[in-house]
Amino acid sequence: MNYELFIAKRLIASKQYKSSISSPIIKIAILAIALGIIIMMIAIATGVGLQEKIREKISGFNGHIQITNFDNNNSEISLVPISTEQDFYPEFNLVSGVESIQVFATKAGIIKTKTDFEGVVVKGVGADYNWSFIEDYIVKGTAPNYTGKVSTEVMLSEHIANRLQFKIGDEFNTFFIKSNPNKAPSVRVFKLVGIFNSGMKDFDESVLFADIRQVQRLNKWKSTEVGGFELFIDDFDKIQQKGNEIYAETPSELNTTTIIQKFPSIFEWVKLFDNNIMLIIIIMVLVAGINMITALLVLILERTQMIGILKALGSSNWSIRKVFLYNASYIILRGLFWGNLIGLSILLIQYYFGVLTLDPETYYVKEAPVYIDFGYILLLNLGTLLLCLIMLILPSYVITKISPVKAIKFD
Repeated sequence: MNYELFIAKRLIASKQYKSSISSPIIKIAILAIALGIIIMMIAIATGVGLQEKIREKISGFNGHIQITNFDNNNSEISLVPISTEQDFYPEFNLVSGVESIQVFATKAGIIKTKTDFEGVVVKGVGADYNWSFIEDYIVKGTAPNYTGKVSTEVMLSEHIANRLQFKIGDEFNTFFIKSNPNKAPSVRVFKLVGIFNSGMKDFDESVLFADIRQVQRLNKWKSTEVGGFELFIDDFDKIQQKGNEIYAETPSELNTTTIIQKFPSIFEWVKLFDNNIMLIIIIMVLVAGINMITALLVLILERTQMIGILKALGSSNWSIRKVFLYNASYIILRGLFWGNLIGLSILLIQYYFGVLTLDPETYYVKEAPVYIDFGYILLLNLGTLLLCLIMLILPSYVITKISPVKAIKFD
């Protein structure tokens, strides 16, 4: 019986089979598998890549979790200070998974030139501020240095710098309104040392980085008083859990806010990517499976006489079905091979050269980011192979209905 099955396999894979009427159907099936895996890989790589990039960018400028005074919850401006003399500062050891903590304070101001003015939110940061992230977005100049005496160095977005026609090294006046409207506003002369472009419109249109000690002086705060703390954790997927744990470990007058709570609309939009990716995967697997079903049925019809002969020789229905499923697996694997080859090539080209660009005002990034992980690529291939084979088990049941006598006469 094994000899008959071996002959059957050789017949199905023979040149005669390749040149038969099923040949274009088989090629279409291979093409469908290849296109399916290419589209699924691109969907996952770009979808997850965009999610990761947006999360990384927003958290880089705001921290994963912020600790602020309850009185400041509904305001982007630091109104009530917090003392830095806390058990959790300068190192947050009360909760595991917290990588770093840094202070900040914000204050509204107006940049005034001879011909124009621009409202800004001055974000004061200290010597503990991690500039490594924002350095990737600096287009001119360098990050300010706040490790020495009180500095007048600041960093602006490219949007504001272009609007006010500033260049590196320029000095400008910034006015700060006092709580008493009858008093003249305070004035600070800042020196522009860095220009950045984050790609986030709302952020670029308002934020100016300055020495936190400038904000403390303007607010008449002590050197131990700040607007809040920004915390970074090592696992973003646990951000809600860590936010609750940090809240439980901080004093009752302080509140914790995750960036998901601070920017709910952005993260709701980002979350939709998962649904889009899943929908694309389902559609592509169904298309590939339907094409494979068509190819298998055509192959069975072409080999009806052979099936009848094998049955007459004593072969079981399942053993014959396995022959066709083995060959279907070969077709699927060919499609997966070409799909992976082309798909990975496209992703690597985008990763290294950034061919596909996006509108930063809509997507917060200039280039379509890609996330390449061979773990998900392997799962994607195995899942496609298994699902297609499962879909082929039922159509292969047609073989059990073929009568040996009628099949041998079949033409």
